[in-house]
Amino acid sequence: MANIAGIRFMQAGKIYYFDTAGLDIKAHDFVVVETNRGYELGRVVVDPKEVTPAENAEPFKPISRIATTEDFSHAQTQKERARKALSKSKELIESLNLPMKAIYAQYNLDGSHLLVFFYAEKRVDFRELVRKLSHELRTHVELRQVGARDEAKLVGGVGKCGCQLCCVSFLNEFVPVSIKMAKEQDIALNPMKTSGLCGRLLCCLGYEYEQYHAMKGKLPEIGGEIVTKMGKAKIVGRNVVKETLVAQLESGVTIEVPIGEVVLVEKK
Repeated sequence: MANIAGIRFMQAGKIYYFDTAGLDIKAHDFVVVETNRGYELGRVVVDPKEVTPAENAEPFKPISRIATTEDFSHAQTQKERARKALSKSKELIESLNLPMKAIYAQYNLDGSHLLVFFYAEKRVDFRELVRKLSHELRTHVELRQVGARDEAKLVGGVGKCGCQLCCVSFLNEFVPVSIKMAKEQDIALNPMKTSGLCGRLLCCLGYEYEQYHAMKGKLPEIGGEIVTKMGKAKIVGRNVVKETLVAQLESGVTIEVPIGEVVLVEKK
């Protein structure tokens, strides 16, 4: 049996599991762990639990230690260095005339490894950039290409709702979003309304899609005929959230009635 805990290195980043190595840790504790990029500072987001390692699976890497004041000081220093490294990356990209945009830089805890995220429409030959960056910064440099959604997650910002972007605050992975979800929720198919800062469809279009789909199944289609307390009428609209129908009476008057107060006229 192994005792493992879930750790994040970014606020809404992917969760990685490490062996607690006998340390008394709990959720919200900060710890230092060794990764493929060297030692990094992470936060425990899943309390320790016992698991049976899968057969032939690699053992979980151990947590090195609970973070100290010195570790936090080093992490802050590396953040400041990363900002300067990002500026240097942008300068070199411009001088080399490369079709790419550096968006985020991150050092590991001891500053021996620099990871630079960049966005580009196509594959880019950045070998010369890596060589120059490594020479000027005197450290190992890794470049990683990301998509438009990942760029928004790394850069951050405020969404149309006035809140911090979902991908920054709580979404740890992106799920497919389609225009069908907007149609199902009767949202105007206007890119200004359905697109986020990343230029892609809003992630939140998927939050209530299943609910709208289920609720619409309870309502008759627009164009159908119903009988209300005020007489026969034709359905001209629907309010899915309120579960009401907008109907036009034979007199031309438009009314809104709850679905439970009408009788659907079956077509002959």
